[in-house]
Amino acid sequence: MSERSEVVLVVDDERAIQRFLRPSLEEAGYTVLEASTGKSALELAVAKKPAVVLLDLTLPDMDGLDVLKRLREWSSAPVIVVSARGEESDKIAGLDQGADDYLIKPFGVDELLARIRVALRHAERAARDPEPLYEHGELKIDLTARRVWVAKKEVRLSPLQYNLLVALVRNAGRVVAQKQLLKELWPEGGSTPEALRILVHQTRHRIEKEPVRPRHLKTEPAVGYRLEAPDE
Repeated sequence: MSERSEVVLVVDDERAIQRFLRPSLEEAGYTVLEASTGKSALELAVAKKPAVVLLDLTLPDMDGLDVLKRLREWSSAPVIVVSARGEESDKIAGLDQGADDYLIKPFGVDELLARIRVALRHAERAARDPEPLYEHGELKIDLTARRVWVAKKEVRLSPLQYNLLVALVRNAGRVVAQKQLLKELWPEGGSTPEALRILVHQTRHRIEKEPVRPRHLKTEPAVGYRLEAPDE
């Protein structure tokens, strides 16, 4: 078992879920705290300051989105929504409220652990000075020089294509909601999700070896887009 000090707060009122998650998280080296209500979750978060929060949206005393909103008033700890509510509106609402990721029940432990690792790496990078250089496989983006390379060959992008990559690099490893990207890329408004899809399609053809099977710029269906986390 690896040595860790990270505390994971599991917020879920289903005892079966808690019994399922605790041994897997502890085996991975995490310290586990459990809360079955929104009120107790907020109290534990204040007292223990967990490194990651796994948050169900259906709680007996309050909606999980309200818990998330209150957490985001003071905490920047990664929050992964873990819920059976898989509607597009729930996903978008969770991401808009500040969730770092969204996992639909039922899910596999390996996938959950991978998403926790990504969330922790992103939080660690965010706590440091912004990293001006992104590298993942053959893709390299230098935010200082405003240059992009694929397989050591420089790629020319339109300003909008480059700005899309910048927005995704700043959130590498996390899904960025369509709504957020539309606001960042077209701050004056007037654009649509279809325009964003076209922009992503065009950008993939510039940076991906196989655009139909992208390695770097991934789609989170009906929610947004994710640039894979940089190589360690």
